[in-house]
Amino acid sequence: MKILRNPEIKQSLLCHLFLTALAVSLGLLHDATTGLLLLSFSFLYIALHYAFTWIRYQKLNQLSHELDAMLHNNTPVRFEKYQEGELSILENELSKMTLRLREQALALSNDKKLLADSMADISHQIRSPLTASNLILTLLREQDLPVLRRKQLLQELTQLLSRIDWLVESLLKMSKMDAGTVLFQHEPISVPKLVQNASEPLLIPMELREQSLSIENHYDLSNPPQFLGDLSWTTEAVLNILKNCMEHTPAGGNIQVSFSQNAIFTEIIIEDNGPGFDPEDLPHLFERFYKGKNSLDHSVGIGLAFARMIVTSQNGTLKAENRPEGGARFILKFYP
Repeated sequence: MKILRNPEIKQSLLCHLFLTALAVSLGLLHDATTGLLLLSFSFLYIALHYAFTWIRYQKLNQLSHELDAMLHNNTPVRFEKYQEGELSILENELSKMTLRLREQALALSNDKKLLADSMADISHQIRSPLTASNLILTLLREQDLPVLRRKQLLQELTQLLSRIDWLVESLLKMSKMDAGTVLFQHEPISVPKLVQNASEPLLIPMELREQSLSIENHYDLSNPPQFLGDLSWTTEAVLNILKNCMEHTPAGGNIQVSFSQNAIFTEIIIEDNGPGFDPEDLPHLFERFYKGKNSLDHSVGIGLAFARMIVTSQNGTLKAENRPEGGARFILKFYP
């Protein structure tokens, strides 16, 4: 029998037989009837004890097979069948384990799908400018190409290479954040300085577009609004939001930045007077690689997703909405 392969069962059986022999011997010293009664009751006890033990082992064996089927075939285990003593304790622990395993399996499945989708999107986003660059290089090889046309092509090639460089750098940063390898600083950040750092790279492009940037400065200069975070990463987040506003604001438009602080949070509001968001796009604006109906042709849909990743990683929130008077509004909140 398989049950006798268990060393504990063998030891307990030997112990029971020894005690039976001892009891029967003591009974026979009294009289034969007592000895026979003790022998009968001892063998009955041993038979019942190992019968129940065998039933318990059968249930454990069945549970083992069901767990194996669950792990390999995704078959659910009916724990309600195991409701006795140590099996109840084992059932409770196994129930927790199987729940964790299912959650982990679901998370891994979702991560695998997200990785596949992301790789497909990344390949597409990089392939487009690379294809255009190869085409331009083919045109530049022409010997009789006019000088003006050559300059135009070189300018287009430079823009494409800059776009590829920005795309690859952004994707690498997002990958680092996904992997949890980014260590954010936890230092006081002056909001006016943050806005200034983020807006400086865009001042010339905005000037070329005849756009204006208005920054609210109604605050105590000796005690400007601030919050705890990483200045470098947060600057990149605000830069991406300002860049999005700039690209969707018409010539002669205005981008406004205001900020405030209270006992609960520090708030930064960035607004423009462009066309705003399509209502169908609002729930998806911060999804990676999502391109709204009003997005530009060269947009890749990672700027706003990247901005939200940075903000939320620093105990903040970022949401977007349409202004009642028209245009887009981004609201950033940083909590202590």
